[in-house]
Amino acid sequence: MSQTPTDPKPEHAPTATHEALSPEEALAAATAAEADALNALSHENATLKAQNVDLADQYLRAKAEAENARRRAEEEIAKSRKFAVENFAESLLPVLDSFEAGLAIQEASVQQLREGSEATLKQLQSALARHKVVAIAPAAGEKFDPHQHQAISMVPADQEPNTVVTVLQKGYLIAERVLRPALVTVAAPK
Repeated sequence: MSQTPTDPKPEHAPTATHEALSPEEALAAATAAEADALNALSHENATLKAQNVDLADQYLRAKAEAENARRRAEEEIAKSRKFAVENFAESLLPVLDSFEAGLAIQEASVQQLREGSEATLKQLQSALARHKVVAIAPAAGEKFDPHQHQAISMVPADQEPNTVVTVLQKGYLIAERVLRPALVTVAAPK
């Protein structure tokens, strides 16, 4: 509203709907507004405290659960280490039984001893194969592999240099990992 010569009221003069508050009423209104704000803040503070307690409880439970999971995992690892060879040892028991049975025969012939030894060897090889233990037995003339072979000496030979001449002792892999390298002699460069 703008002032015109016919309208003598100022622009911001109190009207009938907005009466001016007395200082006591203004103070009471301000105090009531502050009380409402304090009540709202107090309610919000109580809510936040309850959430804080709940979150602290959840944190402690999660921490305890993580600690229990870590402890269980450590126990499982310890059990795995302790009983890692159990299956392997179990598969060797028939081999042991065969040896003992062969030695229990007092009057065995050489032929019987040989047959028993061959049968026991097959049992042992089978037990090793079940547990992925594989022999490394390079053939003469095969390229020397330092990852699977151990050269004992270099010898002059009528074959290509750095090839296997003789195998002195077989090596073994377990699950494709070298358990023991094959001991070999290698052809020397000419």
